[in-house]
Amino acid sequence: MPVLDYIETEGRTRKIAVDDEGYLVNIDEWDEHAAQALAVREGLPELTAEKIDILRFIHEYYKKYDFFPMLGAVCKKVSKPKDCMIEEFSVPLVAWKLAGLPHPEEPVISLLTAGQSPG
Repeated sequence: MPVLDYIETEGRTRKIAVDDEGYLVNIDEWDEHAAQALAVREGLPELTAEKIDILRFIHEYYKKYDFFPMLGAVCKKVSKPKDCMIEEFSVPLVAWKLAGLPHPEEPVISLLTAGQSPG
């Protein structure tokens, strides 16, 4: 199983396990530093505060309800325009991965790749 190393705020190195496709293995290991490390692994630029806000909401929602939130609801909850998910993450599946959610099943992958909510 692949492991990502990244530097936390305090300068300590932390390791997180990801699966072969880069999804976090343990959802409880997620924080904004883990999100940045996942973004680097995906070849993305540094995450902005706006993107971190979106990812934090998605992560907390999933932990509470065990489900990905409706795309429009994400934007509303973080006080962004209704298309914020597409503007910030061209493919919502990337947001799923960066929010530290577990590897989704195929139907969810297809919906998120198409820019649709799985619910």
